[in-house]
Amino acid sequence: MSVIVVTGTGTGVGKTVVTAALAALAADRGSTVAVVKPAQTGVQAGELGDVDLVRDLSGVDDVHELARYTDPLAPVSAARRAGLPTLDLATVAGTVRELQADRRLVLVEGAGGLLVRYDDGGSTLADLARDLRAPVLVVTTAGLGSLNATALTLEAIAHRGLDLAGIVIGAWPAEPDLAARSNITDLELLAARPLAGAVPDGAGLLDPARFRDVARASLEPALGGAFNAARFRSRHTA
Repeated sequence: MSVIVVTGTGTGVGKTVVTAALAALAADRGSTVAVVKPAQTGVQAGELGDVDLVRDLSGVDDVHELARYTDPLAPVSAARRAGLPTLDLATVAGTVRELQADRRLVLVEGAGGLLVRYDDGGSTLADLARDLRAPVLVVTTAGLGSLNATALTLEAIAHRGLDLAGIVIGAWPAEPDLAARSNITDLELLAARPLAGAVPDGAGLLDPARFRDVARASLEPALGGAFNAARFRSRHTA
């Protein structure tokens, strides 16, 4: 069964909304779906986190958050400040494999970008993706600055021999400016393939039924319903 790792070019790019959209699409097609958030940072006690948003938007209840820290920092830094043990990504990989055994799709949403550190040994989401042999879906933004951040993420994916599942713009503006419009062509050139989709800005504020309609219109034409990771193998992979 498939595992897809969802990362971003930074924080606030729309990873959680994209993850929810993928979960909703797969569930609507009858697939069994699980979502794993290895670590959530910057959430105070009693506040709702990313897994809650995924559950509410997608209607998928099979969501798992393995660690939560209150400081809005990288997981390793937030854990240190809280006096808590850092997250063991080998344990995360084991959890994902257990879920993978009887789900058609497991989505793993990282914290921040691909190379954010999770433990004192320097383990990153890229290491988890390599351990799981999972392709990486990159969520980026539209506008100035997105191309460099995306290019660096793609370089990291290629350098580590990972597969690229595609690029999604996570918050496509209602009135895109010149930079945003030109990103479509430029991002496709960087990835050497068409964009996997663009989710409208504000989609995470919609009610679940409307959200699923938006998810379908935004992602289904490119990703389809099969979620077969082999379709999206990176041209950069040796």
